[in-house]
This record gives sequence, structure tokens and C-alpha cells, in this order.
Amino acid sequence: MKRFRYLLEYAAFRAGLFILDRASTPTAEKLAIILADAWYMINSTRGKIARDNIIRSGITSSNIEADRIARASFRHFAILVVESLKSGNVFNETNWKEKVEIDIDPAAMEVLQKPGKGIILVSGHFGNWEVAAQLISYIKPVAGITRDMNNPYTDRLMKERKPRNRFRLTPKHDAGVGRLLSVLKNGEILALLIDQHARARGMPINFFGTPASTHTSPALLHLITKAPLCFGYCIRTAPMRYKLRAIPPIVYKPTGNREDDVRTILEKLTAELEKAIREHPEQYLWGHRRWRTKTTGTD
Repeated sequence: MKRFRYLLEYAAFRAGLFILDRASTPTAEKLAIILADAWYMINSTRGKIARDNIIRSGITSSNIEADRIARASFRHFAILVVESLKSGNVFNETNWKEKVEIDIDPAAMEVLQKPGKGIILVSGHFGNWEVAAQLISYIKPVAGITRDMNNPYTDRLMKERKPRNRFRLTPKHDAGVGRLLSVLKNGEILALLIDQHARARGMPINFFGTPASTHTSPALLHLITKAPLCFGYCIRTAPMRYKLRAIPPIVYKPTGNREDDVRTILEKLTAELEKAIREHPEQYLWGHRRWRTKTTGTD
């Protein structure tokens, strides 16, 4: 029964891609907005999670404003899917700088451009992280970690569609420490999202004032390898136009207490993500259940 449902979902998804491929970007984005608005009304649970998260973050205390931001967030991520799938036909190694505003700190750009230098690049479910990885890969090859979709047919199709010339994905279940270390040893960029729920394996770090289980990998890898640790993101400024930003590499002198060191580094990274979200709250994935354990909240 599950296989039959997956095949139906796959067929519907293929049909959607067929239409998407033949539609202009403006038309595809208009359709994405219609679908996002419909999904926001139909999926009341996910919409409530988004509104509650926005209120909890302190970005606004108004239910009306929280609803506006949540709706805009749903629209943004529908457009994200469209533009991510079409980006391979828009950007390439020779033209991408003409279409993207680059706001990368000189120190960060120096390590990005240094041959053979592995880098840990941290971001969140903010802006368009898919396009960000594609753009950064034009500077240096990128390796990212992905969670497989529940539907194996759709999962395979999505992976085949992503621009992968200098950007490769490692399944989450196969992303052991050895695999991550090899990325840095090869002088590549290891791209990690810091705002995924880490369950019991994570460390509780305040995210907008509320503890959330956070993956320790970025901090641990930095402490072990001394690889430069940068935070960056890619915000959407107009249809198929982006601003790529990265702050100076985070400089941290270890104290010798590994747990305290990891906590301090994660707090620095989380603070940078919060700052970016406050500037562009509509471009964050508020529908994600970030606070969901007994020690981190009750979403």
C-alpha cells in the first residue's frame, strides 16, 4: 500500500515538474504562490507551528503580523523550490557574478579562494540554501549533508535534478566523522545547516531565547581540524536574484574544556543566524519544529 502511495506521489510530482520545466520563471512562481497559499490554509497544523514559532522568537508579539510573516514564509519556500530547480539553467561559472550581489567579508573570501584549504561553512534554513551551495561551488567544491525524503522515488528524482557539477550531497545516514573529515582534508567546503533538530545527540543552545537541541558537528570539527569556520547565507532580492553574504571566519581560542568550547562556538553561530533572520524574517522556515523536546520546548 505504501509503495502504491509513493508511486502516486511520484507521478504527481513528475507531472508538476513537466509543467514547471515548460513554464517561464514568472509563471512558475505565480503558480507556486497559489499552491503555497492553498497549502497554508489546508495544513492548519503547520501554519500554527509557524505562527507560534514567530511569536516565541520575539520578532513580533502581534498575531496578525505573525500570520503575515508565516504566509510570506510559505510563499518564499514555494518559490525556493521553483528557483532551485531552475537555477541550473540560469547560473554558471561564467555568469553568476553578474546576477548575484556578493557581500563576502575579505577574510572569508581569502580562505574560500585559497587552494587546498578546507572550510566549514555554516548556515540555516534561511534564504535559499540550495542556490547558495550552487553559487559557492563556483568558488570551491562543496559537500553537503542531506536527509533522504520518505518517498524513495521522489527522493531520487530530486537528487537527479539538482545542479551537481561541483556540489555533491552525502546522505545523512552516511555522513560519519571520517567522511566529513575527508571533505576538509581534500580542501573542499563542508556546508552544514545549524538549525536542524539534533534530538538527544545535540547540545541545548538558546535559539531566540529558548533552548533547542543543536548539532555539535560544526564546532567539534573546527576544534579538531582547525579548519576555518564561517557563517554565511543567500537571501533572495528579486526573481532569480540573490545576495550572497559571509561574515569573517569565527576566531576562537580553545580553553581546554571541550564542552564549554563547543557551546561557545555554537552560541556564536546561532547568534549570527538569529541576526540574519531578524533582518529578513519572511525568508526563514518557520514551519520547522525547531523546539520539540522536553528540554527544549513543547512544540
